Amino acid sequence: MKIIESTDAAQSHVRERRAKSVLVPTMGALHRGHLELLRVAREHAGEDGEVAVSIFVNPLQFEPGSDFKKYPRPESTDAKFCEDAGVNLLFRPREMYFDDRSVYVEETRLSAGLCGTSRPGHFRGVCTVVAKLFNLLAPNAAVFGEKDYQQLAIIRRMVRDLNFPIEVIGVPTVREADGLALSSRNQYLNTDGRAAAPVLYQAMLRVKELAADGENSVTRLIDAARSVIESAKDARIDYISIVDRENLQPLETLRPNALIALAVFIGKTRLIDNLRLT
Repeated sequence: MKIIESTDAAQSHVRERRAKSVLVPTMGALHRGHLELLRVAREHAGEDGEVAVSIFVNPLQFEPGSDFKKYPRPESTDAKFCEDAGVNLLFRPREMYFDDRSVYVEETRLSAGLCGTSRPGHFRGVCTVVAKLFNLLAPNAAVFGEKDYQQLAIIRRMVRDLNFPIEVIGVPTVREADGLALSSRNQYLNTDGRAAAPVLYQAMLRVKELAADGENSVTRLIDAARSVIESAKDARIDYISIVDRENLQPLETLRPNALIALAVFIGKTRLIDNLRLT
């Protein structure tokens, strides 16, 4: 496995590369969910292609007072994880931004609601760093998890609007046996929090069941999800929304292409999840 730690080295690597390349952008603290992203990346790259992983804890997507400084950075463990998974290239840049930077990439429509409301500036940081990764590593395709569904939709829009010649591949959420979506932030949960965290999935399943039984009032469906979540200890709702999967606009009545998305604090840990309803 080749490890690159500077932007100049990344660009040199791209100039010399001849194989198809599929990128998996991450912030590290790799887990079983990332393993599925890597499996899909290898499937698309082929045995002779390149699977590239980037690890960079991006300061631009952390709002003031968030967990940027304490975000896990298990460098050697992540490197071994990648090597064991058959990754060809690990890009872990020490620096990504100039001190006097003045250019950013910002999507303004899909990022207006959901996590964009709770975390102003977050998706500008995501788009900026992903655009830089695309420019530096020039992959043929990039793989993202559907757990961060809003992020996936925004990246697809950025690729479309800026004409990046890159295929964006979404991978279904990987879950624990009790339904909790795998996330690097799960390690912040204490014992009680971990026991309570599956309530997010339970709430979404309840909404899906009601929808299957014919309930189409979004207000009533959200109320049902809220009732399930509020029954859990130390759970505090940030938002619950039912939106169109393509444009992420809130719905008033359930219709085809609907998605429930939510963010919930379990103690001090903010978890997000989503589920297709129709």
